[in-house]
Amino acid sequence: MTTPFPFTAVVGQDDLRLALLLNAVSPAVGGVLVRGEKGTAKSTAVRALSALLPEVAVVPGCRFSCDPAAPDPSCPDGPHESGGGAERPARMVELPVGASEDRLVGALDIERALAEGVKAFEPGLLADAHRGILYVDEVNLLHDHLVDLLLDAAAMGASYVEREGVSVRHAARFLLVGTMNPEEGELRPQLLDRFGLTVEVAASREPEQRVEVVRRRLAYDDDPAGFAARWADEEAAVRGRIVAARRLLPSVRLGDGALRQIAATCAAFEVDGMRADIVMARTATALAAWAGRTEVLAEDVRQAALLALPHRRRRNPFDAPGLDEDKLDETLEQFSGEGDEDPDPDGPGGGGGGQPPADSDGGPQGGDTAARPEAGEGEPQTSGAGSGEQQAVRASEPFRTKVLSVPGIGEGAAGRRSRARTEHGRTTGARRPRGALTKLHLAATVQAAAPHQRARGRSGPGLVVRRDDLRQATREGREGNLVLFVVDASGSMAARQRMSAVKGAVLSLLLDAYQRRDKVGLVTFRGSAADVALPPTSSVDAAAARLESLPTGGRTPLAAGLLKAHDVLRVERLRDPARRALVVVVTDGRATGGPEPVALAGRAARLFAAEGVASVVVDCESGPVRLGLAGQLAGELGGTAVTLDELRAESIAGLVKDVQRRAA
Repeated sequence: MTTPFPFTAVVGQDDLRLALLLNAVSPAVGGVLVRGEKGTAKSTAVRALSALLPEVAVVPGCRFSCDPAAPDPSCPDGPHESGGGAERPARMVELPVGASEDRLVGALDIERALAEGVKAFEPGLLADAHRGILYVDEVNLLHDHLVDLLLDAAAMGASYVEREGVSVRHAARFLLVGTMNPEEGELRPQLLDRFGLTVEVAASREPEQRVEVVRRRLAYDDDPAGFAARWADEEAAVRGRIVAARRLLPSVRLGDGALRQIAATCAAFEVDGMRADIVMARTATALAAWAGRTEVLAEDVRQAALLALPHRRRRNPFDAPGLDEDKLDETLEQFSGEGDEDPDPDGPGGGGGGQPPADSDGGPQGGDTAARPEAGEGEPQTSGAGSGEQQAVRASEPFRTKVLSVPGIGEGAAGRRSRARTEHGRTTGARRPRGALTKLHLAATVQAAAPHQRARGRSGPGLVVRRDDLRQATREGREGNLVLFVVDASGSMAARQRMSAVKGAVLSLLLDAYQRRDKVGLVTFRGSAADVALPPTSSVDAAAARLESLPTGGRTPLAAGLLKAHDVLRVERLRDPARRALVVVVTDGRATGGPEPVALAGRAARLFAAEGVASVVVDCESGPVRLGLAGQLAGELGGTAVTLDELRAESIAGLVKDVQRRAA
């Protein structure tokens, strides 16, 4: 077994280490999500934590790690008698990004269940992680349905596996740790909320600290066992402190004053639901136990807020994470000393070590535009195709867009945009299984077996089912697509102060792409050329940031923009052939850049039509005289055209008027 890097040898990353240790002291905190750029010791710290956890007592031979002092009465390997048992190290189980549902929750042997009536269950990773650590690297890249199963098990402390009426339940209580790089995409807000704590990590900018990181890593790589031996005393001290804190935890008192501070803080930051209050209370209690105290102080509440609230106050994916610490201090000061005696008369002054920065790298600074837009506030733009450099225009308020989808049925990554053949969704038919049977179509299986019962010697009630009779259910769900935005940033668009509305529309489409779990890319064209402002990525945050700083002005090289988009799709098709593309061209349809601009643009558009690429043109033309060029472009692309007004999803007021009109 490879010797892990010592936890106490990790340089810096105080918040990360504290969050992990608090979960080790009190697993009820709910796990931790570690967000940060690549190469910041996220995985190293998590793997090192498992060596610090105390050994666990288990029932010998139990595949579900039942506690001999209180065995699970519904354990599939049970029933177990109380008492006895053996001790083993706490496990750290890693969940691969490409894992299947059966690998996560376990699998039933469908053939034996049908043919023999035997409930044969093979445990999954949730069973392996019981009473240990379940580590998910790149959790933001995990399929949504797996994340849902994972977090439901973490919340309930149990895993349920059901296949065609056969049900298995087993305990699954574990310390959930997820790591992610925000550049590769965000988790949905409702999933973020299921992690107890979150930590933002970044590489140190201090040369001396970076030198120490390299020095320790090289020493570990040269002699892992020798390096670990040099840190053995520090590791033993932390391990002993975890054990002591666990023993002290039930004695820690959370007074009414601290509870009021927790409630007031969650209310002041407008956090939805009550989970944040509960997590803050548990975290503050664990902080007190870790410090060796039996009373929760104001400094514990402050530190708990910095760990438990940043990921819960985001209203949309473009909001930058983090807390306003001045506002936090004011709230704690206002509610200090109320209800009972506060043992810390100085208020919230003590918990400042290692707070996440106010302006974190977890999201674009331009994200505030989505939350606090200034509609139509673009600076006056000069007209004419040959206008020079201009200031970037702020986006207008985003809105809910009409659904844009790719026609046909795909087989790409799970998402919420276009129809696809998936492992989850509504059943649409049955087929013979190709490989292992995963989703049994019971009716089709019975139909296939029924005509052969007499030949198989069955004359009475019952059914003889053989392997050839089994039928796999075919299901239809939704897939995520590659949504490639091709945005006209030329002078013809900005001349009439349209860029603010255009950016607002693209921002709305980006928000829609985030919610539907798409990859996004951004191509812009202006002046004499087109640029790939953002290669295809799962991070809509990055796309929103590029959009915010997008300059405008110059001629309209429409053909160059389309050809650049065509090249991006060609490369992406080689990387991810199963993911279908949707090209969204945002333009007024004018073409003025390059020789024969109109003819070249038409030829470029017909390339998309010839390859059957789904496309939508968002027509940004305005004014009393409209040339209809965007509609012509949509025809050559083989797609459809919508205006900025038509892009908005129909409002409730519009539906009411329509009903009233029909009633009249």
